[in-house]
Amino acid sequence: MPGLKINQEKCIGCGLCVKCCALNALRIENKTALVNDNCILCGICVDNCPSQALSIEKEDSEQTDLSKYSGIWVFAEQYKGEVLPVAYELLGKGRELAHQKGCELTALLFGKDVSAEAQKLIAYGADKVLLCEDDDLADNLDENYIELFNLLINKYNPEILLFGATGFGRSIAPRVAARVRTGLTADCTQLEIDHETGLLHQTRPAFGGNLMAIIVCPNHRPQMATVRPGIMSAQQFDNSRSGKVIPVSMPKPVAKNIELLEEVLSSEIDSIADAQIIVSAGRGIGAQKNLALVHQLAGLIGGKVGVSRPLVDIGWSEYKHQVGQTGSTVAPKLLIACGISGAIQHLAGISGAKTIIAINTDPDAPIFSIAHYKVVADCVEVLKQLISIFEKSEY
Repeated sequence: MPGLKINQEKCIGCGLCVKCCALNALRIENKTALVNDNCILCGICVDNCPSQALSIEKEDSEQTDLSKYSGIWVFAEQYKGEVLPVAYELLGKGRELAHQKGCELTALLFGKDVSAEAQKLIAYGADKVLLCEDDDLADNLDENYIELFNLLINKYNPEILLFGATGFGRSIAPRVAARVRTGLTADCTQLEIDHETGLLHQTRPAFGGNLMAIIVCPNHRPQMATVRPGIMSAQQFDNSRSGKVIPVSMPKPVAKNIELLEEVLSSEIDSIADAQIIVSAGRGIGAQKNLALVHQLAGLIGGKVGVSRPLVDIGWSEYKHQVGQTGSTVAPKLLIACGISGAIQHLAGISGAKTIIAINTDPDAPIFSIAHYKVVADCVEVLKQLISIFEKSEY
């Protein structure tokens, strides 16, 4: 059995392992160390043992035959019978990855009375749609989906499986990964196929957004990732595309450990993530009172207000307005960034914007590297001028 092993012949009962264990997983009994179920195999006790009596025995990793896995899958999450936009965004990226891999792109459509959405998925890039319609899938309850995923993955052996990082996607993706014994990278900002190894390079911010980490899953399949809405771009809708819809059956009986008693929609369902125009502010706004200018301009042009993380941290704005990888990932048609320098996690969260106008006094601000229009000036003065212009116009 894997775990922490204690060589009783070498153990001298010194107690150093007990002192260094923060989880109280060790004790000394009859001058010998003993371990309990609190051990998480961190290895600190092994490093501190003067007699080298402790060691960690890990479970032998199973050798997976990677050659039998092929194809890219996208979970087409739906709500009340309508596929969410993030599914079309993932199909756009999936289409690109499938072209690089020379494989098929498959959409997974599960729910009650959702067959009408299958052709849309094909029009947005899917070659096949695995369609499961069942009364038990009417509500997005995790347990009703997990066994279905497990059954299909073991039957068809996909190489890559992508989920939208929605509330439901974030809930079921790790459970699916655990069930099929593979890895999962959450909140990816970029997905690429490595030309040398063929592995999926899954890029996401790490260490609080100060670094971009590229994560790979070399030994297990499928390679799984979640992607926030707004990060990827959907390809053009093409109703002339042809594809195959494959009906699949729900495994029975379905577990009934959870019962949905009530469904309450958030009052913020129309969030900043869906905005087509955003006026966003950072520390360069200077003072909290200047945020009134941001709200005024957003109101004049039919947009919503966003802020960078520092303004939320100091209490100038609410989290629901925070834009970036640690807030809401956005992809508006127009983003006006006022006094935002452009931390890496913020840039990752706005990279999907179609047009970015950045205003900053620093000509070397990182945000200028992705801006379509760059204004080197005091954002407060520019805001006042823009407000004056739009107040006089018939916009």
